[in-house]
Amino acid sequence: MLKHTVNLLFCCYLLMLSIPSYSHHVLGRPSYSLNEDSNTPPSMAVETQIGNYFITYMVFPAFPKPNEPGRVNLYATRIDNGQTLNTSITFSVRDDRWFGSKEPNETIGLQEIDDGVYRQGFLFKKAGDYVIRAHFEADGEPYEIDFPLQVGSGNSVGPIGAAIGFLIFFLICINIVQRKRIARSKIQQGKQTS
Repeated sequence: MLKHTVNLLFCCYLLMLSIPSYSHHVLGRPSYSLNEDSNTPPSMAVETQIGNYFITYMVFPAFPKPNEPGRVNLYATRIDNGQTLNTSITFSVRDDRWFGSKEPNETIGLQEIDDGVYRQGFLFKKAGDYVIRAHFEADGEPYEIDFPLQVGSGNSVGPIGAAIGFLIFFLICINIVQRKRIARSKIQQGKQTS
């Protein structure tokens, strides 16, 4: 009887251990709590040198979507002494089009330095390709940095794909015309020999 009771208690204990448990991230925060102000990786991180300054900019979140907020972080330091730029930067945006845009750049903000970083938020209503411009003046010289931003999913066929598609279409048309020409010449040669 004691053995039966111990087995029953052991089975109850195993049953209690098998109650579903809800897992969570052990190494960090769960992904559903991340937003543009969190430590998500940037979609783009570019380092460049312009004039007397070394510029680094990053775009957050990794994949900007329409109607969702995002931000641009810009770091600027002098090349000669590493001193951080300490002036205001104007951020503007325009559509990224091949043949230009009739619309002027739209200013999205004027930012002051905050802990060595210029942070500019953005919110785009429509998906598309945009160019964000950061403009500042230092030592009496104007500086402008343009960087591309894709909001939403990109076009499945870009300009290079369209050019290749047109070239293939053109070659197929030439092939069809040449086949018809060869067929006509064979028919005419057959009529002349008979």
